[in-house]
Amino acid sequence: MKAERVTVEEPSRGTGGSVRNMLDNKSIRRTTTVTVGLLSTIWLIDMVDRVMIGLALPMIGDEFSLSSTQLGGVVSVFAIFYMLGQVPGGMLADRFGPRPLLIVALILWSVFTALTGFAWGLISLMVMRAMFGISQGLFPAASFKALAERTRPKTRATAMGFMLGANNLGPGVAPLIIAPVLMAVGWRDAFWLVAIVGAVIGTVVWLVLPAPLDTEISEDPEAALQPLASEHSRAAVFKSASVWKFAILFCLANMSAYGLMTWVPSYLLNDKGLSLIDTGIFAAIPFIVTALATIVGGRLVDKYFHDRARILLIPCMATSAVLLFLMTTADTVAMFTFYETLALGISGLCSMSIFAMPLRALPSEFLGSGMGLINGCGQFAGFITPLVMGWMVDQFSYMAAFGVLVGATSAAALVAMIVPQTPAKF
Repeated sequence: MKAERVTVEEPSRGTGGSVRNMLDNKSIRRTTTVTVGLLSTIWLIDMVDRVMIGLALPMIGDEFSLSSTQLGGVVSVFAIFYMLGQVPGGMLADRFGPRPLLIVALILWSVFTALTGFAWGLISLMVMRAMFGISQGLFPAASFKALAERTRPKTRATAMGFMLGANNLGPGVAPLIIAPVLMAVGWRDAFWLVAIVGAVIGTVVWLVLPAPLDTEISEDPEAALQPLASEHSRAAVFKSASVWKFAILFCLANMSAYGLMTWVPSYLLNDKGLSLIDTGIFAAIPFIVTALATIVGGRLVDKYFHDRARILLIPCMATSAVLLFLMTTADTVAMFTFYETLALGISGLCSMSIFAMPLRALPSEFLGSGMGLINGCGQFAGFITPLVMGWMVDQFSYMAAFGVLVGATSAAALVAMIVPQTPAKF
């Protein structure tokens, strides 16, 4: 059954009207709060699933006698199918609504997370990760659309900051939780346990996700001024220069997160000789800080940079690139982690600027499709970065591999100079 939208009546005069408006605002806040809480939990579990493979790579590599390049391929095959699922996921969310797609995605990725634990070699492992990738690929655009339908434009970046802050928190808390589990039960049982959690969360979402707000509340009036509003077609969204600018920006910005998430645990284990528990702690710190920075950044965008995203994006990306370079020169684990934490934290501070404008400007009927394209390009980084860095680790060194991230983040700062800053210019 299609959920009915939460509406707000026209304000009326007198005390009765004031009380009704207070109740209306309370209903809107409740809808937004419940939605953000549920979606944040899903994004957290989503990232725990993905981070777990990075922590388990050394164990899997030893069991199946795989090289760093082959292990990079295991991560990349997930990423390419995750990327390929983004646009179809967005189109399905536009067609059927985000709620059914959220449930289907959660059930499917829980199934393939469990099946990963049954892998018997490189090929079977890659097949399971590919299916896991396309299952998870259905989720992001649906979550963006669900959030846009249940938030006001003036607070959307803040809500988005909490949701994607949880996504960044995943790499932070996952090592602290998953590393002891891997030590206790092995990598196969760990995947089965996480699959059960995903299935439970899917059931909760089905029961609790509230109805969308009325479009008069959730849509930005300025969005009607931009060209896509008049063309009114999915093809126009896919051909939009503004959409592609944000897509390329997200791809370049996302390379550092994927590269560090995938290869820092192996670097600390293999190059620095840390234990799995110590590796989990050091790998967690940067992403916990990034999660907090993302939440703060969402609030900053809503309050100070609503129509001035470049002022936040350009200096943050440039500073992050400098810090990543300093990271490659670090001699100790402590200094390496210090620079990594600062680089990811500052990048996280401006990350909501990448999403806030498309979520305000895209036509509501095609918001899932547009965000699917942007996020899909961002996930191209998840395909290419682990693979290229794995090859560079085999051929050169870990520090040479981390150097790739310096160039990508510098390029992101340049692209940030040309993205539109208002819906009318989108």
